[in-house]
Amino acid sequence: MARRWPIQRVPRALWSAQEPTFGDASPALIEAAAKRAGARASGNWFVFAASTDIRADRPFGTRVDGRELVAWRDRAGTLLVGPGECPHLGAPLAHGRVVCDTLVCRWHGLPVGADGRFGWEPLPSHDDGVLAWVRLDGPEDPLPEPVLPARPALAGSVAVVTRVDGVCEPGDIIANRLDPWHGSWFHPYSFTRLTVRAVPEPPDDRFVVDVTFRVAPGIGVPVRAEFACPEPRTVVMTITEGEGEGSVVETHATPLGPGADGRPRTAVIEATIATSDRPGFALARKAAPAIRPLMRRAAARLWRDDLAYAERRYALRS
Repeated sequence: MARRWPIQRVPRALWSAQEPTFGDASPALIEAAAKRAGARASGNWFVFAASTDIRADRPFGTRVDGRELVAWRDRAGTLLVGPGECPHLGAPLAHGRVVCDTLVCRWHGLPVGADGRFGWEPLPSHDDGVLAWVRLDGPEDPLPEPVLPARPALAGSVAVVTRVDGVCEPGDIIANRLDPWHGSWFHPYSFTRLTVRAVPEPPDDRFVVDVTFRVAPGIGVPVRAEFACPEPRTVVMTITEGEGEGSVVETHATPLGPGADGRPRTAVIEATIATSDRPGFALARKAAPAIRPLMRRAAARLWRDDLAYAERRYALRS
């Protein structure tokens, strides 16, 4: 029945009448899963923006791991990323202009680009079609490309990227996502009937969760989902059974560096890539410009709440 009609009636119930989950949400289990994620290789790659944020007609400025960066595209659509300070007198290159594939500084007209002249060198970068990545080489061995999870084909999907920033470290974001037990307690407006079916037991380092997504008062969509960490700053939720099978939500925790108060800042950059084998999903793809703002709003609401969880975790630890 669920395959023919995925939406089910969800009777109203008191929030306090749920089965408590504190007995199953073992701090040691969550910490162990987060520690194993932190030990995986990233190849020094960091997500820094949605692919659609980077354009050929203007530069995009950001910070990653305390470093000022600037990004733009050439006329062929190739992603270019490099230091955000002009090598001449330190002007912010994000305030410059893109002219014939070259970024020109507004202070004195110094041009920088893929050829790496005048003391400015581009950094390794990668565009996976949804997210833009930069490689900031450090203590790890570099990899030629980021560690990417399996995704549905973009041509048959609807993708949206949401960003929110918090006062915490990347590990606090990852630990939040590796605690599925809080879903129906902390987000009752989005989740109900949540049951954790399996917890990580290496080498099968996954959570398996049955949950119903609320889509309107009194109705929801039940699915089975898996959570796993392909690299230290990413948690991927994949729907494995039910409506939207194969859809993924990638949560990337990117360190920005310290704020003016000296405390760390982390960006949650979350990519939702939704797909379905139902014929009606083709209409959803056609309506994607109208649907994406709704998807982005829903993700931002969840992360406004979850950042309170992550920031609290950081505050207690520090």
